[in-house]
Amino acid sequence: MDVQVNSAQATAPAGRKKNKISRRENNWHGWLFIGPYALIFAVFILIPVVLAAILSFTNFNAIEFPRAVGFLNYINLLTNDAEFMKYVLPNTVVYAVIVGIGGYILSFVLAWALCNLTKPVRTVFALILYSPSMTTGVAMTVLWKVIFSGDQSGLLNSWLMELGIITEPIMWLTDTRFLLPIVIVIGLWSSMGIGFLSMIAGILNTDASLYEAASIDGISNRFQEMIYITIPQMKPQMLFAAVMAIVGAFQNGTITSLLVGNPSPGYASQLLVNHIEDYGFLRYEMGYAAAVSVVLLLIVQLFSKGANVLLTDKDPYGKKGVSEDGEQGEEN
Repeated sequence: MDVQVNSAQATAPAGRKKNKISRRENNWHGWLFIGPYALIFAVFILIPVVLAAILSFTNFNAIEFPRAVGFLNYINLLTNDAEFMKYVLPNTVVYAVIVGIGGYILSFVLAWALCNLTKPVRTVFALILYSPSMTTGVAMTVLWKVIFSGDQSGLLNSWLMELGIITEPIMWLTDTRFLLPIVIVIGLWSSMGIGFLSMIAGILNTDASLYEAASIDGISNRFQEMIYITIPQMKPQMLFAAVMAIVGAFQNGTITSLLVGNPSPGYASQLLVNHIEDYGFLRYEMGYAAAVSVVLLLIVQLFSKGANVLLTDKDPYGKKGVSEDGEQGEEN
């Protein structure tokens, strides 16, 4: 008996030492695999964000060395920039709400509808709906300029005149009444991006046995299946799609610059991204543009946090319940 106890005590330190070495090797392998991504993330995302935050407190014209001005850029943004408060911020909010929320709902409805089709048909239509998000801004500009051309050769003017709705061509791309609605329509048209594909994947990966059990419990139509089974089972995909829709809505602005120029006529379709481009690359007020970009980052973070709160499952017991379970497990 004593011999067995001594042998166990002798092998225990060796086992613990082996586990420590194995854990150290696993950590090294983990850092080795994550290293390239961490390097790319730091160089192209983390460092630029930090530098933008630092430059937002400076006066920088891209030629001379930055000069610290404290919070002056933020004070001017909130108090002296009339275009920002009167046009840019309201336009961005309206655009983000309609294109972000509308595109998100439209993505889910279309994804749910496609998943009720056969696989070949679903693949073709999914590719058709996804293709606008892959189209470059220049290609989209050529297409939409042909549609919204202000003469009789413009497709929209031609159709409306043939139908007798209008009697003379409308200058769609110079009339301030129509610029923001046109940009919103284009944004909705190109909003079927990666979030749309994630929703299709979430719907297709829902356990089919749940639908069979639900039919026994009294669910009798597709709409009830969507509300009570499909949506609860694809919360992660819906959260991802929501974040992507928010980020995409707030970072859009290329089509506006290419379609009507920057700044847009009367600032009618000027968005935050266009405002950053205007001050940063046209006026060379890099410090002020950096301050606007930091504000944009904070707005996106706020909306993303809201989507996370709405779409993340909450623990009904809270942290206290988890702690009590953990303590009870240790006692057992």
